[in-house]
Amino acid sequence: MILHNTDRVLVQGITGKQGTFWTEQMQAYGTNVVGGVNPKKAGETHCGVPVYATAKEAAGFDVSVMFIPPGAALAAAEDAIEAGAKMVVILTEHIPSHDVMRIHAAAKERGTRIVGPNTAGLVTPGECFVGIMPAFNDRVFKPGSVGVVSRSGSLGTLICLNLVGAGFGESAFIGIGGDPMIGTTTKDALEAFENDPNTEAVVLVGEIGGGMEEEAAQFAATMTKPVVSFIAGAAAPVGKKMGHAGAIVMGNQGSYASKRGALEQAGVTVVDTPSLIPEALKQAMGSGRVIH
Repeated sequence: MILHNTDRVLVQGITGKQGTFWTEQMQAYGTNVVGGVNPKKAGETHCGVPVYATAKEAAGFDVSVMFIPPGAALAAAEDAIEAGAKMVVILTEHIPSHDVMRIHAAAKERGTRIVGPNTAGLVTPGECFVGIMPAFNDRVFKPGSVGVVSRSGSLGTLICLNLVGAGFGESAFIGIGGDPMIGTTTKDALEAFENDPNTEAVVLVGEIGGGMEEEAAQFAATMTKPVVSFIAGAAAPVGKKMGHAGAIVMGNQGSYASKRGALEQAGVTVVDTPSLIPEALKQAMGSGRVIH
């Protein structure tokens, strides 16, 4: 789940405006882009890499990142999964629910990890990234030892900006996505950071809605690394959807109080505003620890 520059990346939708722009940014940053997919331009070269009609024809890749519209997302994801992708990063939002269910079913059958839908992507600062996060902005991303997991790309960017401004750096950023049915959960990300030798502490950026943070809290209680969290939506009215499709609160389920309570009971430090994250991290990591 934590991306490295040895991972071979295929860009589905590489020749579109967004696909082209972000492919160039990824390549400039160090991402190992080995090819792209566009059936109408198969056989051509774009951004210095070959373009294929399908992911199955491309083969020889580890990670696919999708710059694909909602109506075509199912076919593209299934193509990448059947081609043997270890991980498919689905940036697309507004994919029909029944299509998302089919994507997850196909991925489970083949053992493919899905990140998203509606994710901003993955960043390993100083090494590589996939998606639409500003990895190249050194005010936001700097190599370090703090892992960050967030549903929201914009909120994750703000947290990372605060971290770097306070002298921290990130080991990796994992954007799990804001769809109601995502393939990689907050708990999955915590497990990855717990097992990552480059990560010393974790920032968990949560939102109201669903039960992911409560589930993650159970794992956080067993972690050897400190976790600091910010949960967005403290003032959200009950029953309202706030930003992401997954941010829906029904009764007490998925509420701010429920999430904060579960995390604090697990020993996680939960702060009221993103600006308080750096100070909480310093305290959690110990005053004698070196900040990276």
